[in-house]
Order: sequence, then structure tokens, then C-alpha cells
Amino acid sequence: MQFDLRRFMASGRADWQQTFDCDLSGRDFAGARIEDPVTAGFAARAEGDEVHMTLRAKASVHGECARCLDPVCLDVQVDAEWTARERDLDDPDFELPLNAEGCLDLDDWLYQEFCFQIPTVLLCSADCLGLCPQCGRKRPCSCPAAPEESAQPDARLSVLRSLLN
Repeated sequence: MQFDLRRFMASGRADWQQTFDCDLSGRDFAGARIEDPVTAGFAARAEGDEVHMTLRAKASVHGECARCLDPVCLDVQVDAEWTARERDLDDPDFELPLNAEGCLDLDDWLYQEFCFQIPTVLLCSADCLGLCPQCGRKRPCSCPAAPEESAQPDARLSVLRSLLN
């Protein structure tokens, strides 16, 4: 969805609100995905020479646990606020996705905000032990402790332990 920010700034500037659906299923979120369309709310309010914009949405994010590969589904909320001025529209470093005519691409802005909010490492739980290196099942399993887990640390590395204290 496009919002003509330049025209909004030049017009009478009545407050503007819109609810829109955005399909982010084809976008990549570092291995996570948003499978269902997202309903987002956008509002713009003029205040002096500034325009205050808000973008709100909630989505279910699907992926795999980074430790045990179990499916993970979590709800992620986007609550973004931005203030723009007329001079920002001609700034090539303006951080919102604007085209040459000054139209704000709300779908791209929503995608950017979800990229910031979705964890880069998804876990099924904070205390997930991962997979057993011997049997490949989710831990805890019935395998005896792996040799590298039960082995004593090399005495030559004991100096490093003092750095932890």
C-alpha cells in the first residue's frame, strides 16, 4: 500500500488512518516466515511542519528451534512511530521506503519493522538442550553422557579459568 506523504504534507493535513492487509509470506526473515496475511494499522497526524506516523501490526512467526529443530510459533508485535518533515522527502538517506514522488511504501516499512522485531535465533524454550550428538534425539535422552561432556578439561588451559573469576 502506498501513502502519498508529499501530498499529505501539502494538503489541508486532516488526520489520516487506514487499516490494510499485507502479505509477507514471500519475504525472508532469516529463516523465519510469516505465513498468513497481516492486518496493519497506519495513522498520520500533522503537527506544525512535522508529520507523525504510526504503524501497528501483529503476526504469528513460524520457524524452527535453533537447538532442537522443533517447530516454533510466536506472536510478534510491531509498534513503530516516525516523524517526518518536508526536507526529509528529498534526503537520499531518509530511512523509510519512499519512492521519487514522495510516496511511502507501507508494505516495505512493515517488512522492515518485522525484521527488527523477529529474533534472529528462534528457540522453543530458553532452556532447550538441543539434540544429542550420539542418538540425534531431543535432549534429555537415554544416552550416556558424551565423552566430550564427561572429560576433564585439559590442565594446560586452567589459566583461562582464572580469567572467568
